[in-house]
Amino acid sequence: MQLSDLLLQVNSMSAEVQQLIVESDGAVLEESSIQMHLLRPDGFFWETLDPFYELVVTDGTLLWNYQPDLEQVVIEDWSSNKSELAADLLSGRTERLSAEYEVIRDESDSAEITVFKLLPLDEGSLYRQIDISFNEGSLLTIYIDNKNGQKTLWQFNKTRVNHQLAPELFRFQIPQGIDVIDNRAIPE
Repeated sequence: MQLSDLLLQVNSMSAEVQQLIVESDGAVLEESSIQMHLLRPDGFFWETLDPFYELVVTDGTLLWNYQPDLEQVVIEDWSSNKSELAADLLSGRTERLSAEYEVIRDESDSAEITVFKLLPLDEGSLYRQIDISFNEGSLLTIYIDNKNGQKTLWQFNKTRVNHQLAPELFRFQIPQGIDVIDNRAIPE
């Protein structure tokens, strides 16, 4: 099965995510516990629970970045054209993949584990390589090797796919007393 086929099968997804970011010298920059939800085409919810709480959520029109320790929320216009590769992949936007990456299925796949390597075609890319693995068709990990030497690993656990998610989950309700930094082109 092709990478785009596996990603396009997902209309909704929820998972607990363990994130590990390692600096170029091998030092661990950050270990995080995250709760994520997505609802195609543009609902994306990324809640960092530990070590520092932060919530990034979009409904496909607006993006909210809530940081309670700073007592602020930043609101921006959302455009899928400027989203990160991982958000594109998770949301099933695969139409640019073949134009921007050489996608290679790892031939050492086991019966359960399928791994795809994405090699950027543009030498100016920030990435050296991206590996995406699936366990029996369910997303298992995304590994990003940046050209600056930093490496990021997301491991997806307790994954639920194609279940009911309320659209309201992807619209942030601003708590009282929180500073609002409105970076939209035309604020409401």
